[in-house]
Amino acid sequence: MKTMIGLGDLLVSLSPENYLRFLQADHFMVSYTGAEANVCVSLSRFGLKTQLLTRVPQGAIGDCALAHLNRYGVGTDYVARGGERIGVLYMERGASQRPSQVVYDRKGTAVCEAKPDDFDFDAVFDGAGWLHFTGITPALSGHTPALCLEACQKAKAHGLQISCDLNYRKKLWTPEQAKLVMERLLPYVDVLIANEEDVEKVLGIKAAHSDVAGGKLDVDAYISVAGQLHRTYGIPYIATTLRESYSASDNGWSAMLYTGGKPYVSRKYNIHLVDRVGGGDSFSAGLIYGLMSGFEPQRALEFATAASCLKQTIEMDFNLTTVAEVELLMKGDGSGRVQR
Repeated sequence: MKTMIGLGDLLVSLSPENYLRFLQADHFMVSYTGAEANVCVSLSRFGLKTQLLTRVPQGAIGDCALAHLNRYGVGTDYVARGGERIGVLYMERGASQRPSQVVYDRKGTAVCEAKPDDFDFDAVFDGAGWLHFTGITPALSGHTPALCLEACQKAKAHGLQISCDLNYRKKLWTPEQAKLVMERLLPYVDVLIANEEDVEKVLGIKAAHSDVAGGKLDVDAYISVAGQLHRTYGIPYIATTLRESYSASDNGWSAMLYTGGKPYVSRKYNIHLVDRVGGGDSFSAGLIYGLMSGFEPQRALEFATAASCLKQTIEMDFNLTTVAEVELLMKGDGSGRVQR
């Protein structure tokens, strides 16, 4: 199977232990994260070859970040080195009725200064089969929209499939800015992944009869939204995760895939969350794996949903499950019994 390329940010993640608040913490757990990096790690665990395209500073911390990716099998052969600093994400985990909190410190980081000529896209995409990016990457700075556009154009010239998770972040740009940029990128996208909030804020299409805060979803409304997205932008595959947020500790989790004029809906999992961050990225990875493997739409969707369900039972942002573990859950074994 051909290599999957992720284009995006790589950050240091600092979190208080367990469920401590920032105010209580006197030390932090260190890990590394980034939406596209999370996707690459998950796919590497599934047995695919992956490479992350990013820019990190020279020095010990940049080296540590790349070594962490290499530890999980992600290639960093084409990473650009330069800039003064790497981004930092602070994560306070919520519980029950108290939501999690994320604080970003990523202004002026190395990747924000990345330009198209930092990468030899012809070399990167030679022998590759897939490019994945998120709406976070073009939102990082005034430079990164051009970087994403050239990457998409070069990927298409090399015959790659392209997936995008809209992943709207209000702390990075406004809905108006996001729509202007993303509508230039969507013509290159074959698989669009977006939840109800992203579609509404970035593209102005609202899922009717849904109450995200109250944990109420109307699946038919999302099917309607997917149909509108397909007719407006001509995207062959449109997927959305369907999270029912009962509390910060318990969620309902399912998903929908729209392709060929037909919707597919997955089974639903009720998850007692360990760490929900990275759930969407693990869904993207599962869907990419399924489509690259030639799965028919329902199976690809079920694989993605099961994979992302399992990720939310794992600490930190990387999904460290295997194909065998995902397939076991797909077959109905969600008992959590000890495997001996």
